[in-house]
Amino acid sequence: MKIIIQPQGTLAIYEQIVNQLKNAIVTGELKENEALPSIRGLASELNVSVITTKRAYEELEKEGLIRSVAGKGFYVCKYNTDYLKEKQLMMLETRLTEVITEAKQAGLSCEQLTEMVQALY
Repeated sequence: MKIIIQPQGTLAIYEQIVNQLKNAIVTGELKENEALPSIRGLASELNVSVITTKRAYEELEKEGLIRSVAGKGFYVCKYNTDYLKEKQLMMLETRLTEVITEAKQAGLSCEQLTEMVQALY
């Protein structure tokens, strides 16, 4: 799996890691019981701080998506894909609501916003 970090992105680096790993789990790219890269290994690969990758793994562990095995590393847990997908959709709806509000404030019509989204998609 390839994680792409956008340093100038709107999300913190650890959030970008979390989101991409969640997506890999939802799509089945990462399977149950599959080992993840070590914290240090991932940090080195992404050229980010070990603290950043540790925080991302801690977030995923809190959500029950990965588990830590002492002396072995981190592994993908059995997960409920429907629940995870629903959670992602809720987050997306929240962000889209913010974008729609900004578009209205900028005087964009629904058609103009739709065209913009289609062009970017």
